[in-house]
Amino acid sequence: MSNKIINEKIKEMKKAHKVIREYKYEPAKIHRGYANKVLYINLSNNEIKEKLVPEEIKEKFTGGKGFGLWYLWNAVKSTTKWNDPENEIVISPGPVGGITQYPGAGKSLVVSLSPNTGTVVDSNVGGHFGPLMKFSGWDALEIQGKSDKDVVIFIDGDKGIITIEEAPLVSVDSHLMAEELTEMFAETEEEKRFISVVGAGSAAGHTLIGVLNFSFYDKRKKVQRLKQAGRGGIGTVFRDKKIKGIAVKYSQVGGNNNNVADINTIKKLGVKIHKEIHDHDKDQCRMREIGTAHLMEVMNDYDLLPTHNFKYGSHEDIDKIHSSVLATKVVQGSPDGCWHGCSMACAKAANEYELKTGPYKGDKVVVDGPEYETAAGVGSNCGIFDPDYILECNFYCDTYGIDTISFGTLTAFVMECYENGIINEEITGGLKLNFGNSEAAMELLHQMGRGEGFGKIAGLGIRRMKKIFADEYGADINFLNDIGMEVKGLEYSQYVSKESLAQQGGYALANKGPQHDEAWLIFMDMVNNQIPTFEDKAEALHYFPIFRTWFGLNGLCKLPWNDIEPIDNHLTEEPAKVPEHVQNYVELFNSVTGQNIDKEGLFKQSERVYNFQRVFNLKMGVGTREHDIPPYRSMGPVTVEEYESRQERYDKQLKEKLGINPENMTTAEKVEALKKYKYGQYNQLVDAVYKRRGWTKQGIPTVEHMRELGMDFPEVIEVIEKNL
Repeated sequence: MSNKIINEKIKEMKKAHKVIREYKYEPAKIHRGYANKVLYINLSNNEIKEKLVPEEIKEKFTGGKGFGLWYLWNAVKSTTKWNDPENEIVISPGPVGGITQYPGAGKSLVVSLSPNTGTVVDSNVGGHFGPLMKFSGWDALEIQGKSDKDVVIFIDGDKGIITIEEAPLVSVDSHLMAEELTEMFAETEEEKRFISVVGAGSAAGHTLIGVLNFSFYDKRKKVQRLKQAGRGGIGTVFRDKKIKGIAVKYSQVGGNNNNVADINTIKKLGVKIHKEIHDHDKDQCRMREIGTAHLMEVMNDYDLLPTHNFKYGSHEDIDKIHSSVLATKVVQGSPDGCWHGCSMACAKAANEYELKTGPYKGDKVVVDGPEYETAAGVGSNCGIFDPDYILECNFYCDTYGIDTISFGTLTAFVMECYENGIINEEITGGLKLNFGNSEAAMELLHQMGRGEGFGKIAGLGIRRMKKIFADEYGADINFLNDIGMEVKGLEYSQYVSKESLAQQGGYALANKGPQHDEAWLIFMDMVNNQIPTFEDKAEALHYFPIFRTWFGLNGLCKLPWNDIEPIDNHLTEEPAKVPEHVQNYVELFNSVTGQNIDKEGLFKQSERVYNFQRVFNLKMGVGTREHDIPPYRSMGPVTVEEYESRQERYDKQLKEKLGINPENMTTAEKVEALKKYKYGQYNQLVDAVYKRRGWTKQGIPTVEHMRELGMDFPEVIEVIEKNL
């Protein structure tokens, strides 16, 4: 499209815009990482106001995810549903977020009630929005209510003006919307670099698995690129509130917008980690070359790559989507971080990719990714080993506002149901959804974008599909529960956990549902055998989920913690914790905020928020043991075919772990014997984890534990006591 046509289009959009509400403010000066203010917007009555952040809330919740949980807790009741006006979307970057000297400091945390789970969900995302929002004077953005018409919210941090505007001509799909709002709000070409946009997409309005896209301007490609807050359907909440986009502009980004306590220490820490990345990334994780997609062949080699709805962990066609193949699809040789100063540079993109399907067929676009989770989910897990399909699907998921993890996992579930005769072409509207059918998978995605056909059913997610398939089509609910890879209503991310009891717990015990950002323990448990006993596993499932929570409190990416390691890390007593990097984070936090915590203090910050989120689940009715049970497919073989594909392994387990001679057993009998054993092992693990975390046998944090953490707010204790 020519510049003349684009300019005419933007002029028409500007004419059609109507400011509904304008609010002028004096941008707060950031002091030691905090603006000490929250921006509250209610779209039901177009109220805009400022809230001061009390010192106690900073102390107890730190920032980021902690702030999101606290403000949402106070906004909703136990009866609130995801699509009620009182539900909120809260975005917060945390006190460390936005520094430019240490890699990975561009993260924001988004919190809301989830359409998938019915309870609180958090999702982390890169891009420029969080830092620019904070530098514009806000520690958090709190959006409540529902508009009766499509609107855009604009935060102009340069001028100190916030507007809610009608936006009838702005596109819904994210790749267009981000470009259009950038063009509208940038007064010069240079200003595009200092604008970031949040949006969802057309499919987010038709499904329950919508994502939020956060943009960052790529000055080399001259385009807004997108990072995703992917989990839990927050994009669906966004579109339900009739928000098309949120834009922020702040043009005075410099080396110390956080006004930190000790900039020199931060610089020294940054130099040290940048050197590690430069010297060792090429031999460790290759983030600068291909990003997280380097994991494709690694997971395949260890039988951990989800294939055919997590039936198997490897496939002979892995060479077709090997990271070396994916690397040929993305731009190489230039810095590619999603926030200033991030030398991990893992935000890969394919440039000038020509779309083959859908409403934008023939357009040449930038495709961000593919990340490992996307390539494994929409690729191998669906039995599709086509790199171009992965890119095409990646693009449309992003612009439509669809979670690639949920899409991949639920499509694989649908494919297994199709191959088992549970659903057929009459039900799917002619879609032949067998494993490997990329054409049918793409059409399913486009149906989600249009809000029609079987795509509307699939877009409800696995939990709701299981009920529909059982109630309306007579499927065996026990079989569906065994193969439906969800817990709490959230679809699994892309690791096969069958041979790692600790990872089974890491998934099913996660507060928001099975996402690997709480605990990734497969190598510690399965490969290196570092946590052999129930107590060892429980200790790991205490430490790592709580430690990982800390990144989300502060606006940090976890990749620079353990995806790059000091060369002598293996010589430390606890290499999985990367102790030198933990100390980096202690010094980083203190240098930003002026506080004087140690690593135990850092852990305590996270433990407070982690336990508070568990109580939040209790408040919403899902925070007890029965909601922490995984599907059997995550633990062992469900079908005869599955067992026999790894028969030597499973027969050996029957002999050595159960003391059973499998020679005279049918495969079906072997499956049942192993299933009973594995659930028994899992329940023993849960007992040990709950005990280590200071929870009851039902998974409820005790009143005494919350008091020890200083989280004994009266309303928190009331929720606990109601559930004991």
